[in-house]
Amino acid sequence: MKESNYGLMRVAACVPLPKVGDVKSNVAEMIRQTKEAAAASVQLLAFPELCVTGYTCGDLLCNDALLEVAESATVEMLDALKDCETMVVVGAPLRCEGMLFNCAVVMHKGKMWVIPKSYLPNHREFQEKRWFAAGINAAARSQSTITLCGRDFPFGTDLIIHLGDAAIAFEICEDLWTPIAPTTLAAINGANVLVNLSASNELVCKHDYVMELVKGQSARNIAACIYCSAGYGESTTDLVFAGNALIAENGHLLQKSKRFGTEPQLIIADIDIEALANERRINTSFTDSMGQWHRSYRHEKSETIGLDYEKVELRRNVDRLPFVPSEPHMLTTRCEDIVNIQTMGLMRRLEHTGIKSVTVGISGGLDSTLALMVACRAFDRLGIDRKGIYGITMPGFGTTNRTLTNALQLMNALGITVKEIGIADAVAQHLADLGHSLDSHDTTYENAQARERTQILMDYANKTGSLVLGTGDLSELALGWCTYNGDHMSMYNVNGSIPKTLAKHLVMWFADDVSASNPTGLTVRETLLDVLHTPISPELTPADDAGNIKQKTEDIIGPYELHDFFLYNMIRHGFSPRKIFFLARKAFKGDYDNDTIKKWLTLFVKRFFSQQFKRSCLPDGPKVGSVSLSPRGDWRMPSDATASLWLEQCNNL
Repeated sequence: MKESNYGLMRVAACVPLPKVGDVKSNVAEMIRQTKEAAAASVQLLAFPELCVTGYTCGDLLCNDALLEVAESATVEMLDALKDCETMVVVGAPLRCEGMLFNCAVVMHKGKMWVIPKSYLPNHREFQEKRWFAAGINAAARSQSTITLCGRDFPFGTDLIIHLGDAAIAFEICEDLWTPIAPTTLAAINGANVLVNLSASNELVCKHDYVMELVKGQSARNIAACIYCSAGYGESTTDLVFAGNALIAENGHLLQKSKRFGTEPQLIIADIDIEALANERRINTSFTDSMGQWHRSYRHEKSETIGLDYEKVELRRNVDRLPFVPSEPHMLTTRCEDIVNIQTMGLMRRLEHTGIKSVTVGISGGLDSTLALMVACRAFDRLGIDRKGIYGITMPGFGTTNRTLTNALQLMNALGITVKEIGIADAVAQHLADLGHSLDSHDTTYENAQARERTQILMDYANKTGSLVLGTGDLSELALGWCTYNGDHMSMYNVNGSIPKTLAKHLVMWFADDVSASNPTGLTVRETLLDVLHTPISPELTPADDAGNIKQKTEDIIGPYELHDFFLYNMIRHGFSPRKIFFLARKAFKGDYDNDTIKKWLTLFVKRFFSQQFKRSCLPDGPKVGSVSLSPRGDWRMPSDATASLWLEQCNNL
């Protein structure tokens, strides 16, 4: 990866406004649009199917006058763009060995490659076999070149063009709709950018299907897909073309055009080639497919100048909260799914063990509140009395009236068994036995409280024959922000895969889900809302003079929104600190300066490596997302791995 491109590539799709049959006008306009895209630093640009002549030419495609000018104009376009840095793909009808092919023509800096359409639709409104030969016929005849205006160019369905780190495969419209698309085979054999030139007319509900098709193709093949379909200028007789252009990456839609427009459109997006490569490398099913579906391809290379993304604006959305969907309806659905996963996991553990009660420490904070709400939901679904949930609040040296009140109020409103066991005297005695001063608020002072609370929970569980329910979340596990053999331990932890930024939304989901008609519903909702507005704190050091929380976690270890961003991009995508720093600067622009991001990223790396020993012995808990740190399923890392390589990158940011 070059120093400044961060594994990214700028691609685009252009929906022109063609004049059917007016080849020279169409080509002149596409040259202009290509130069416009080049000015925006686009490295790969796709136009629609048969855009040189127009897709709806019909039987005019049998006329030599049209075909001759299509051939010459295509070569003229190649020469006109020989100094352009943008690789451009256009659709043209081209003759070869006595046959006419519907082709994708790839041009870049004086070089040209021609890929014929493999599958020709000949049903309903489509009659392409009336005019064209299928690309598979060219393959059967071993045709590897095409002669245009006296010049030979590579020709065939077996071409993959390399542009920097991108390996690009091309297909045309119907090819994508087949059981095994040509670009699927190309992807298995190395292509990571799949381009489809299309002329698909508009029908009711068809657009949604096409979007799912393109997203699905990018997901199945762990690739980027550029789809460009004909627009307004092609609408004639019985057909209307809406101008669909889509750019997708690994199942996610990055950009789409406006449909039913009457002007040319250009959509641009930066695709992440490095992320695709990382995902393919760890996906064993994809690599196994390479052996089963190996085909011989001609890999052609073309020179390119990588973009300096330190100097150009990133044309790609970077989620600052990657664990949290940005669209409200998606967030609601996501929260419901996650809560159901947590609930079902706990239900199964209780049924399997025959245990009908749980013990859970309730602090009045975010994580224990979430665990308690999940426990209530599990007990309700199992038909077990909520009195079997033993909620124990254990005020200590730093407990404030606000959190204690919320803990008691929530437990009582939910109808569980409530116990309050203060730990101050026991911890004071323990510290005295150790010869440790109560005035020294160090790690010993803090961890003694955490371990005392865990001891109470474990012993009470033994007394009642219950299961200790863990409450620590994924963000805390990543940072090691938990006391070993303290809150780090439980018999089952429903929050182990829940990052802090997502936990807030899950509690909000529960608040919205509470029925106001329930006599206790309003109290539960009000309490949950106050928990959400309470500063995150372990409350292990004394409150301030006003009785408010003084020990705020994010003041000590940094904002959780940053740490969750670092965690997601490091674990999910395998990105280096350098790449994460680049993305974080884009995502949090205006909120954190570069020095602040670097400071907390460096701390994240240090803690992530040094605290692995805590993750190596985690209790069971349900996996809910693609990022998990369970040592049994998702994250296997030696406890003694050194962070020097990663810290060196942090120091050089």
